[in-house]
Amino acid sequence: MKPMKIHLITVGKPKLHYANLGWNEYMWRLEHFYKVVANHLHDKYANDAAKILDASADTYRVVLVIEGKEMSSRELAVFLRRRELTQKNISFIIGGPEGLPQEVIDKADFRWSLSPLTFPHDLAMVVMLEALYRASSINAGQPYHK
Repeated sequence: MKPMKIHLITVGKPKLHYANLGWNEYMWRLEHFYKVVANHLHDKYANDAAKILDASADTYRVVLVIEGKEMSSRELAVFLRRRELTQKNISFIIGGPEGLPQEVIDKADFRWSLSPLTFPHDLAMVVMLEALYRASSINAGQPYHK
């Protein structure tokens, strides 16, 4: 079975120092489990549904939206394991500070919510990566810190 590739598609890059450090740290950790590709679209594409959809073409699309399904770390681990079995690459898509265009949300395969809280854009990117890393480490049988 070929390993699943994870695409991280964000509108904008982490701009704040702490977020940039967090992004780089969790990217490095996540790459121990998957081939990970990050595509930071320029802020000018925040409302360009076609550009965002093109970046996630031929993948299982997961959009991060506040009204999506919340998952525990263990539930996310199961979700990733099930996605791996399909042998289809997966995209996690975070819009700009104003969210994602409705067309992108409508064409998503899954809607995920990190929390009912609203996070600053930079922090949401880091929280997403940490959650993916934690779920991946659970799947690898590494200690799970609660």
